[in-house]
Amino acid sequence: MSRKVQAQKLIPLVGTDRSPLFIDVRRLAVRADNPVRIAGALWRDHMKVGEWLPGLPSGRRLVVYCAQGHNVSEIALAELLVAGAEAGMLEGGLEAWIAAGGPTVAKEGPGIEPGLPQASIWVTRERPKIDRIACPWLIRRFIDPLAIFHFAAAEWVIDMAEETGWIPYDVKGVHYSHRGETCTSDTLVEEFGIADPALLHLARIVRAADTARLDLEPQAAGLLALSLGLSAMEADDLVQMEKGFLLYDSLYAWCRYATAETHNWPAGAT
Repeated sequence: MSRKVQAQKLIPLVGTDRSPLFIDVRRLAVRADNPVRIAGALWRDHMKVGEWLPGLPSGRRLVVYCAQGHNVSEIALAELLVAGAEAGMLEGGLEAWIAAGGPTVAKEGPGIEPGLPQASIWVTRERPKIDRIACPWLIRRFIDPLAIFHFAAAEWVIDMAEETGWIPYDVKGVHYSHRGETCTSDTLVEEFGIADPALLHLARIVRAADTARLDLEPQAAGLLALSLGLSAMEADDLVQMEKGFLLYDSLYAWCRYATAETHNWPAGAT
């Protein structure tokens, strides 16, 4: 079986828990000329696979890519296979991904080290409802797949961030928070230059539900009800967050594929 995978087969997996871990192995000079990366990709040196592979989650499929899917990807893939990793390479590289319309991240926002050599750590207020679940989902699916999240008493979030270097979000006075009529999810999309129409649609639904403007998007009322119900039944914020990811995986899939689909009874009724 070929280890080369076409972009069209991988794009539907982005924004789901079935996505492989994308590894950007472009040479540093190439990456400096074009900082755009596949959504959720980490950068690693293609000549140092033995150094960085042990730091990645075991059992997760890896897909490496370079600019055009040439020798740099081939070297990284060969080393990964020798090490026993389940891995493939993106046929045509980043150029093919962009041409196929795959989601991308155009830049790194403040607090994120280029290439994500270590997992980013984020902290926000405890007892999340909507935006504080949507943001971790967006970060894990599109920005940093290894990101770590903490929830704390609101009065200590900024102090904790200053002492530890963690990234605070969705609290007043920090970089990643509400701006005007938009919410923190919107800020993340803007700050990282995420190019994906379906994600922009989802962000509008989150904004409507999170800011009590349910008239902006019809789906906002449903998201609000499900989010409040999940919060009411789950006392552990981290468990609630992980369960909430399914809501956003589903809503994102709807934004991508099912906005024109209807449902009625009996079948076929208008």
